[in-house]
Amino acid sequence: MVLRLKPEEFARKIDHTILRPNATKDEVRKACTDSINYGFATCVVPPCYVKLASELLKRSEVKPCTVVGFPLGFTDLEVKIKEIEKALSHGAREIDAVMNISAFKSKNYEYVKEEIVKLTEICHNSNAIIKIIIETNLLNEEEKIKAAEIVAECGADYVKTNTGFLGRGVTIHDVKVIKEVVKGRALIKAAGGIRFFEDALALIEAGADRIGTSSGVDIFLNYLRKFNR
Repeated sequence: MVLRLKPEEFARKIDHTILRPNATKDEVRKACTDSINYGFATCVVPPCYVKLASELLKRSEVKPCTVVGFPLGFTDLEVKIKEIEKALSHGAREIDAVMNISAFKSKNYEYVKEEIVKLTEICHNSNAIIKIIIETNLLNEEEKIKAAEIVAECGADYVKTNTGFLGRGVTIHDVKVIKEVVKGRALIKAAGGIRFFEDALALIEAGADRIGTSSGVDIFLNYLRKFNR
């Protein structure tokens, strides 16, 4: 059975993303405008454009979102804290932060937990949402389960699967594994290599609450062509 959502419901599951290192200011402006026009949940922009995005989105329901410790995750905790504080001061309402993957792979779980708890606390004190990226393509099955459990245990709002910068993207299996682990304690954002509405729908059906993609407009328009005739 194919999942059917109203167009506006489908749109509100999309985090429209522009994080290419060569993205221009005009392209960021267009991404924000597109996010407003199509009713996406957020527009995810580079940290240097958060203030611009916040200004462009302020009269809409689209939330400005940015990234922290991106895309490798091994930035020092104090630097990540400063990144978040700066982003929030510029109007970010959602933060996608990369877990310290190196610390996690080294089994330094207490450090990973401390980091996530602190970053989550800062966001929640500003009524902002935080998504923790665990980068599933760098984790084995046991590690995916452990990472998802840590994120949920530490109170972050979302487990996010991937940055989209480090190898393969998200899989339906990844989403199902995370869903089974978190059991409603955290939401799930699927990201990395999502370019077609069929894939987005399959991931939502598997348990994803948000879809992170730089192809938000194409995905949404193709969804309309398929289901809103």
